[in-house]
Amino acid sequence: MAVPLWFALLIVGWLGIKLIRPPVWLVIVLLLGGYLISDSVLAPAIATVLK
Repeated sequence: MAVPLWFALLIVGWLGIKLIRPPVWLVIVLLLGGYLISDSVLAPAIATVLK
């Protein structure tokens, strides 16, 4: 099943806000930062670290 990235980020953000109750600005910054890094030159380096 292929899920669009924007939809997955929306669900993760919603669950994070509902379950953990962090400040909304922190969730937005983390999701936006993760999205931007995943499309950058750093993506292969981060992928090897997370494996």
